[in-house]
Amino acid sequence: MAWKQWLVGAAVGAAVVYAIRSASKPALLAPEQALALAKAALGGPRAIRGSWIQSAPERYEKNGLAYTVYRGGVCRDDGDDEFFINAYTGAIVDAKPLS
Repeated sequence: MAWKQWLVGAAVGAAVVYAIRSASKPALLAPEQALALAKAALGGPRAIRGSWIQSAPERYEKNGLAYTVYRGGVCRDDGDDEFFINAYTGAIVDAKPLS
């Protein structure tokens, strides 16, 4: 009988640890939400006529720091820009013109 109680206790403990770890991880922004944030940040006085974003986050390194980002771009009449936006916070990590 004691081994059954131990087994139930171990299962409950594992479930609690799993729930705590899942709750402590920050949630990724939806790609559409990240694109809206990027367009608001990059819009400025130049009108955006098109935009795109990849739906799968990727790893991006800048200045020795690693980020989980969405890669996207905005199209304007005077040129196109590529951006990398933090998938957790929505902050623009990097933006550069496409050649």
